[in-house]
Order: sequence, then structure tokens, then C-alpha cells
Amino acid sequence: MTKYLIRRILHALISVCIVVAIVMIMIYSLLDRNQIFAQDPQFSKVSNNDKTLYKYRNWRDYGYVDLMMYSDYLVQLVKNGELQEEVRSKAVNIGRTEKADSEITAEYVAKFKDWAAANGYTVIRLDAIMQTARKVAPGGQAKLFAYKDRPLYQRLLNYFGGIIKVDTIHSVTDDVGERGLTFTWHDPLADGKFSPAIIGNGTLHKYLLYCDGKFPFIHQNLVSINLGKSYSVNKNIEVTVTMTKTQGSYVQSMVTYPTGLTEMSADDLHSAIYQSGSLETSDVNKARFTDNYTSVQTFKKGMSRMGYSFTIGIIAVMLAYLVGVPLGILLAQKKDKLVDKIGTAYIVFIMAVPSLSYILIFKALGNMAGLPTTFDMETTSKLVFVLPIISLALPSIGSLMRWLRRYMIDQMNSDYVKFARSEGLSEGEIFSKHILKNAAIPIIHGIPGSVLGALTGAFITERVYVVPGIGGLLINAIGFYDNGVIVGVTLFYAILSVTSMILGDVLMAMVDPRINFTAKAR
Repeated sequence: MTKYLIRRILHALISVCIVVAIVMIMIYSLLDRNQIFAQDPQFSKVSNNDKTLYKYRNWRDYGYVDLMMYSDYLVQLVKNGELQEEVRSKAVNIGRTEKADSEITAEYVAKFKDWAAANGYTVIRLDAIMQTARKVAPGGQAKLFAYKDRPLYQRLLNYFGGIIKVDTIHSVTDDVGERGLTFTWHDPLADGKFSPAIIGNGTLHKYLLYCDGKFPFIHQNLVSINLGKSYSVNKNIEVTVTMTKTQGSYVQSMVTYPTGLTEMSADDLHSAIYQSGSLETSDVNKARFTDNYTSVQTFKKGMSRMGYSFTIGIIAVMLAYLVGVPLGILLAQKKDKLVDKIGTAYIVFIMAVPSLSYILIFKALGNMAGLPTTFDMETTSKLVFVLPIISLALPSIGSLMRWLRRYMIDQMNSDYVKFARSEGLSEGEIFSKHILKNAAIPIIHGIPGSVLGALTGAFITERVYVVPGIGGLLINAIGFYDNGVIVGVTLFYAILSVTSMILGDVLMAMVDPRINFTAKAR
């Protein structure tokens, strides 16, 4: 079993890497990269040379290219001790055309071109666009930069290398004084109560571990998972944060800030992240904080996208098995009778009718029954969950009924059942000890997939009932050409898929003694 699991996990990891690589090839090689600006309102506001540079900067952020500005190149020379700051301030000013460059500028422009050629970059120089003989047109200032397409292997290495991030005391590059970790049994934010915490200085998060009264009660920011960053769907927010951050209206409470200021606020001080220069540039931050750990998340009333999707999905799964399995057994026992015909008619209906159609039908029926048809995060009524759960459960019920009925009928006609009858076993013993157990094995294999699949949400159901879940995240990302979200959600789905298959195999081995994962030499 152990060797089998190790082998399956390795195969699963390879499969996940292949899936992500294929998606990256499709995004970065087969699709027109200019499509990322189709939904970008800022793109239409820039013009001339600024528009060209805006394109390349966004292509860099989206992972298409590596970009080096001429000004950044000079700054790097200063950091390396190869250029004096006084000289840099003169060399950075390029002329309206290459011929108009000063002598010192021309010297370092030539060095920049040599560096670009040596590192595989293509240099682009955009001469100034003039509105009149002496006036530069809006966005027409001269530009100088170099770029190169980012190869697939580099994208994969960078992506998988950054999935797991560990916060260390060197995560912040600013001068923060003495770096280190402090362990305390009494969290300063817990009003002197017993509450263990690990507080960092020089770390990205101020609190690396802390306890509170909210599930799961012990929280950590030391290790985080980074599936990528959104650039349009949820601009500049990581995919994992988009999926797990709470939603809805703010929940305020009396908060005491590090300076001693106390006020009603929704700020979660345990989520404080280092924000360079934020204390010196904001009077509000000065009144509340004693250091640059000023960027905080807020407490909100609702659940996260993943929370809503999983809550609805897992209840729908439980309902499907609680209803579908007994009905499937009943249909098999009453084969060709009235109950079986009614059940078969339902199966045909739920499988043949497009999902959107029957969801709208159930929505209309629910509205007639007085049930909420639009999800509301602010309501305390649990009735808003009823229609989405039913809409998700009904097709699963039909599928379970269909397959369990088929498997049981197949088992009923097997030779071992006839042999058991000839041995004198009662129909009840044959049914419970043999037919049901063998027929349930394929159904059991799908349980992990059903449970983990609840995390992925359901796009159509969530769209119809306006559920703020995770189901539409991938569709929205594709519509907005948000490459970071597309790759991140694809990886998330791929991991869930391979995990469910492995768990399904393990579960089958536990219930079926005929399955043995130990390879024996023959």
C-alpha cells in the first residue's frame, strides 16, 4: 500500500505539472497577448509612446516577457558600484531622438544596448512624438527599454518555485532594526489573557502564529500557498486570498491599536503586513501604529468564496447520497415495477434536460413556494441555501440512482448469486452480504471526488442564484484574460482531481478485500 501510494503521488505530481504546462502553452503561445487589454479601462486612457510602454509593462506583469527599463538599468549600475549617482542623474535623460542624446547619455545607452544583446533582450527606442515643433504630444515622451519573451521552462520554474512561501526575518528588505522572532504566552492584542503568539520583526507578517476564538482557533502566517496573482478579476490580489477572504459587510468591534488608540473598527490587527514607508506618509497610521506593519485585513460578516461553495456543495453531496442510494436500491429491488418506471423517468429527465433549464424550473417553483431565489450575504436566514443545494443535489441523486440500480441488477444476474440461492441463503442475506456490497464499490470510489469537488463550486448554479462562490472564478478569469487566476485555479482543480482519485482507490481497497495494491512477482 505504501509503495503504491508513493508511486501514485509521484505520478499525480507529474500529471499536475503537465496540465499546468499545457495551460501555460495555450495562454502564452496560442492566444493573442493583446486580448488582455480588451477589458482594461486604463488602456484607452493612455496614448502614443505611453500606450506602447503600458503594453510591455502589463505583458511583464502577466508573465509574457522580462522587461528592463533603461532607467532601472542605471539604478542597478549604481547599486553595483559601477556608476556614480551624480553621473546617473545626467545619463538617465535621453533625447527626443537618438541624435539628440548628450555625450554621457549616448555612452550609457550604448552600454545598455550591449548588456541587452549579451542577455538576449531586444532594445526598443521610441522617439518623442511632437504635437508642435517644440511641444511633445501627450504620452509622446521618448522611451528606451529592452524586453525578451519569457521561455516556458522559466515560467514553470518560477511558478512552482513560488507556490510555497515561508515568511522569514529577512522577508522585508528595509532597515527595520533588530530582526528576530518573539514568543509570548500573552498576546498584546488579547488584553493580557493567556494567548500564545509568535511575533516577528523583519518578517512580512507581524504575527506568524496566534490564537483567538475563531475557527480553527490556532492561526499561522508563517507558511502560505501562492497560486498566482490576479491582474484584472481581483487586481493585485493573490488567488488564494481571493478564494479564502471573507466577504460581506464589515463587523466592527472595539479595537485597541499599538499606540493605545481605541476605537470601533473592523481591522484585524493579527493580519498586519509590512508596508514600506506607510508610517511616515500617513497621519492615520501614525495615530494607530508604532511601526510599518500597517496593512491589515478586515473582519466581514460573510464567508469566503470557497466557504460558500463548499458549504452548499458538501450539503448537496450528503443529501444526494442520503436520498440517491436508498432510491437506487429500491429501483433495483422493484425492477420493471411502477416505482422503477417513475424513478427511471426522473433519471431520464434530469440527465436529458440541460442543467440551466431545470435549475430555472426549480428556481421558479421555489419562488412560488416563497423561498429566496437570490443569495443574500447579509441575511441571517438559512433559507437562501435551500434552492442552490437542491439544484446541485438533484442531478447527483439521479446519477446515483442510475448507476446503483445498474450495478445491483448486474450483480443480481451474476452466477455467484444463483449459487448462493442454491446453497439455501435467504434473499435478505444474499442482498445485504453480497449484492449491495459489491454494487456499492464503484459508488464508494466516487465519494472523495464528490467531497473535494464541493470546493470547486458550480458555475451555473452559483450564477443563477447569485451565490458569491468560487464556481465562476475560472470563467471570469478566462473572460478577462487574467492569466494568473487561470493558471492558479487550474492547478487547484488539478490537485483536487488527482487527490480524489488516489483517495478513491484507497477507499475501495478498504471496503473490497479483493483489491491488493501489493505487486507480487510471478
